Amino acid sequence: MKFYAFIPARYDSSRYPGKPLMRIAGKMMIQHVYERACCYKGFEDIFVVTDDKRISDAVFDFGGKAIMSSHGHMSGTDRIYEAVNKLGLDAGDIIVNIQGDQPVFDIRILDSLLQPFDLDPATPVVTVGFRIKDTSDIENPNNVKTVISKQGYALYFSRSVIPCDRDGQSNVIYYKHLGFYAYSMDALKQFTASPAGMLESAEKLEQLRFLENSIPIRFVETLYDSPEVDCPEHIYNIEKALISMGNIIS
Repeated sequence: MKFYAFIPARYDSSRYPGKPLMRIAGKMMIQHVYERACCYKGFEDIFVVTDDKRISDAVFDFGGKAIMSSHGHMSGTDRIYEAVNKLGLDAGDIIVNIQGDQPVFDIRILDSLLQPFDLDPATPVVTVGFRIKDTSDIENPNNVKTVISKQGYALYFSRSVIPCDRDGQSNVIYYKHLGFYAYSMDALKQFTASPAGMLESAEKLEQLRFLENSIPIRFVETLYDSPEVDCPEHIYNIEKALISMGNIIS
């Protein structure tokens, strides 16, 4: 079993065009993400997948690897599948999706993400989440919430507050979905062969396509949050985090 990491990145984001090339503490955001991924020793290889030559050229310029994909993909997972086919990876390989807008992620998140495959190599999909402690984070629609089963599988993902603590008297645990995924090749193929359903279209959350097609997603809690950049205002806080770490990736 080999693990390959892919970082989907597109220039034409509706909320923040050109986001991967925005500079944070002197480096482009996509470079921060790529270099953090390189610090994880469990990957066979790492690629940025993009449909924009500006991003591809930037990745090559800082010494990274990039694969061009076609335009029009509905999700980063669809984009990754095209790259996987171009590389001709083996059926037993595990594909890891690292979000291109989380430039300060802790690489220990990846240990949590990949551990289920050691326990059960037949696992189809794994993702991770962080326990939310701040009420404002629960109510923020930019933070995707997850509810999970007693067996540790995702039941649903939403930008809304889930579960709804109707009477305010329950000890509800809220989880923020961090957007890291690891897929078996078979699950990835099933995903891309399925059209986007009602839930994915409504919530604009690609992971719901797995659930709508009865592909189980193993959910693992991590102790490490991974803030993302959704708008230019977030750059300042990310820079503060990097500077506080001395801009040290490892």
